[in-house]
Amino acid sequence: MAEPRQRLLPTVADTEALGRELATELRAGDLVVLDGPLGAGKTALTRGIAAGLGVQGRVSSPTFIIARQHRAGRRAGADPVPLVHVDAYRLGGNLDELDALDLDTELNHAVVVVEWGRGVVEQLATRHLRVLLSREPDSEVRTAIWEWVD
Repeated sequence: MAEPRQRLLPTVADTEALGRELATELRAGDLVVLDGPLGAGKTALTRGIAAGLGVQGRVSSPTFIIARQHRAGRRAGADPVPLVHVDAYRLGGNLDELDALDLDTELNHAVVVVEWGRGVVEQLATRHLRVLLSREPDSEVRTAIWEWVD
């Protein structure tokens, strides 16, 4: 396991830029688990990952539909890959509902990003990218800490 990396993210644009950077490491079959409080930047980071993957469609929080699929588009220097964006907050750790999403099948051909996924979805893959986002009180400044976990 590599050492965790950390970055200060003063703006939403910086959070999206980190997502684009992380996307260069992602391939079909990768699971990304996002953790952090409300307003920490999970959806902004996912927008950046989507942009880096070149997926099609607007990326917004899938809170009420739980999972949203984005088709693959053009991707510089790598094979196109679709994105499945999941909000596990409403699942509340309910593994039956998680199983109903059939994410393990999606992992075969897509990058799966799960907001609020810590402690819920890690068993879907033998390896995942864990990203912890935090936000300074009364500020827009965020911090990201990320690492690949086996």
